Amino acid sequence: MKRRAWKFGDNVDTDAIIPGRYLVFNTPEDLSKYTFEGVRSEFAKNVQEDDIVVAGSNFGCGSSREHAPLAFKGLKINCVIAKSFARIFFRNSINIGVPVLECPDTDRIDDGDELEVNLSTGVIENKTKGETYQATPLPDFVREIVDVGGLVEYARKLVSKR
Repeated sequence: MKRRAWKFGDNVDTDAIIPGRYLVFNTPEDLSKYTFEGVRSEFAKNVQEDDIVVAGSNFGCGSSREHAPLAFKGLKINCVIAKSFARIFFRNSINIGVPVLECPDTDRIDDGDELEVNLSTGVIENKTKGETYQATPLPDFVREIVDVGGLVEYARKLVSKR
């Protein structure tokens, strides 16, 4: 399935993803309505399920709020691909069940490109340009956390096996 890329630059902070005034909301569905409101006002209204956020370096910098990946979860974003992530954003995303991939070639992806992503191998196919990029794949146990919907569900699964 091809998915649309929504392109952002370097140093996108969590306040750009979900402005601080919306931190009163705690559900993915409520937060999703305000995603990138001050940066790209059409985003939340036009993004489709399984679309992909693509960015440059240091994506998710700023505060350690979990609200930013929660908003992506509410929008049912397929994954976030960036050259690099702020470590706390990366970890929060995994904990919430939002796949994140580091790829050095995000500057080759343009807004609106159609992508196919294999989370297991890290292979990203740009169907628009006929190019392939290699992201760092998530380790199996991390992908397992994401696949079940986040760390809480993963822990429940482990406990129920006992």
